[in-house]
Amino acid sequence: MNQSSAPQSSVQHKRLIDRRPSRRALTVLGVLLAAVVVLVILFDWNWLKGPLERTVQSRTGREFRIGGDLDVDLGRITTVTADKVRFGNASWSKQPAMAVADRAEIDFELWPLVFKRQARIPEIRLSSPDVRLETGPKGVGNWVFGDQSGDNPMQFRRIWIEQGRLRFLNAAKKTDIDISVNSAPGTAKNTSPPIDIKGKGRWTGNPFTLSGRAESPLELSNNTEPFSIDLKASAGATNAHARGTLIDPFRLRDFDLRLALSGKNLEDLYPLIGIATPATPPYKFDGQLTREKNTWHYDRFKGIVGDSDLAGSAAVTTGRERPLLVANLVSQRLDFDDLAGFIGAPPQTGGSEATNPELKAQSVKLAADPRVLPDAPYNLTKLRTMDADVRLKAHRINAPSLPIDDMDAHLKLEAGILQLVPLNFGVAGGDIRSTIRMDARESTIRTKAQISARRLDLSRLFPDVKLTRDAVGRVGGDIAVTGTGNSIAAMLGSADGDIALGMGKGQISNLLMELAGIDIAEALKFLITKDRKVPIRCAFGDFSVRDGLMQSRALAFDTADTIIVGSGQVSLKNETLDLELRPRPKDRSILALRSPLVLGGTFKDPSFRPDFKRLGLRGALALALGSIAPPAALLATLELGPGKDSGCGGKYAK
Repeated sequence: MNQSSAPQSSVQHKRLIDRRPSRRALTVLGVLLAAVVVLVILFDWNWLKGPLERTVQSRTGREFRIGGDLDVDLGRITTVTADKVRFGNASWSKQPAMAVADRAEIDFELWPLVFKRQARIPEIRLSSPDVRLETGPKGVGNWVFGDQSGDNPMQFRRIWIEQGRLRFLNAAKKTDIDISVNSAPGTAKNTSPPIDIKGKGRWTGNPFTLSGRAESPLELSNNTEPFSIDLKASAGATNAHARGTLIDPFRLRDFDLRLALSGKNLEDLYPLIGIATPATPPYKFDGQLTREKNTWHYDRFKGIVGDSDLAGSAAVTTGRERPLLVANLVSQRLDFDDLAGFIGAPPQTGGSEATNPELKAQSVKLAADPRVLPDAPYNLTKLRTMDADVRLKAHRINAPSLPIDDMDAHLKLEAGILQLVPLNFGVAGGDIRSTIRMDARESTIRTKAQISARRLDLSRLFPDVKLTRDAVGRVGGDIAVTGTGNSIAAMLGSADGDIALGMGKGQISNLLMELAGIDIAEALKFLITKDRKVPIRCAFGDFSVRDGLMQSRALAFDTADTIIVGSGQVSLKNETLDLELRPRPKDRSILALRSPLVLGGTFKDPSFRPDFKRLGLRGALALALGSIAPPAALLATLELGPGKDSGCGGKYAK
């Protein structure tokens, strides 16, 4: 047993001796280990700049350069630090670099990169980065590069920016934005911090400033998750505050933002967003901004324009031959003069009226102008460059000097043709209904207006006139005119058509009628005692309109006491009045001066006076008779009542 085991033990010992490394092998191994130690000690990571630059370029298709030192801190999370980094731009750009930075520190997970070929980057730290984003000739941004459909894309988790700069350019839309960016402090380590933004630039050619906070730039390329912003921008006197989320920001694909807008004049929005509005007093809105394909929605907004409240929804659709504005607007209390911009006039100023310096200057100029009709021309470009379908309802209208109750307007604008179908007002307990068509396709606007007034309460038509407050009656009329011109004054100054108005049965102050007939005795009696009411049989005025001149065809006002018949003309071109009213009292009275009354002057400064020449003749006759026998002087002023009932009124005497 012992003899047999001895040889076996000897064999095993020999085998162990054979397995020991030879002295030569140990020497080689020692040299290799020493070389590795020396290499680690003396290794310069800058030797890998070339391979790293080529790798990035092959992955992105863009030139990549490290102008400074490259350093690597190996570990489970390996940190690569590079100084003077430069990343190339798209081939179509005039600027060679899309991004540069004084220093870039990139952390990446080593094992997923080695074994799974996944580039997981927990954090990027950038010092003084300067990034240039721009849209190319074909509408593709320079931020689109490399293979966008790879199976192993880079995964970024956090980016930290210190003293950064971001520029965005879109030459086709005349947009150039230049802002400074810094990562916001106090953010959790496992989340990418938002950035604070401050800068300026031009939006569609208009200078603006920008400030606020946005989500991490890492989310800019994420076209599926919302990107949060809270930004304030100002362009001149126009201010905007957007807060909420958007998806795929560079392509402005989807929005869900609260947007507050304010400014001194809605007209200022035209150069910024291409939406034409009339001149207005200062405004302020806040609503929900969303986007669905080519349509931008501004929903459930509320605000004010001048002294009027305004709420509703609006939508703008682009991508058409002309942008289309569709809006449904409601005002609970509309200050009527805030609509003055629609006819080329400024709103009222003074007191507590809301206005802005430009409109105030226009108001002062208009007040000094001897003319009344607005002569500011419409902007033909605005009427041709967009389409619109806008509905505005005002439940209550504030117009102290006008008896307007409410309004319902529907504006349509298409290919340079503007229509108000309808433009309706509740007036003095009745209504005025209008349809207006303005054709701005040629250099001079052609306008057609159809206006009808029905059942206007006479006592409410002149709220500031004491003698008509107790009047009873309903007034109506029709206006059908056409005209050419680029302002309200020019349109009316060239108008052709017909104007008619009338009144049926009612009653009016006897004092008013006696004063109209200048019956001194009767007027004194009512002034001294008490006014009484006189029945109105009817009233009617019928005018033809040719080249802005209204010529009377029939004019009469018939009461139980007096009939007034008239004739004459009104010039819409010169804004002058030349009407003669001849009162014919139906009762007998002394001290009645039966001279015609002349309604003259201008629209801004009208006059209502007797014909003094005829009054002078009658006065001289009275003096002559009085010198013979004083009682005979009364014969010159004796009215024998030659007036007869008139059959005026027509369809309005109902």
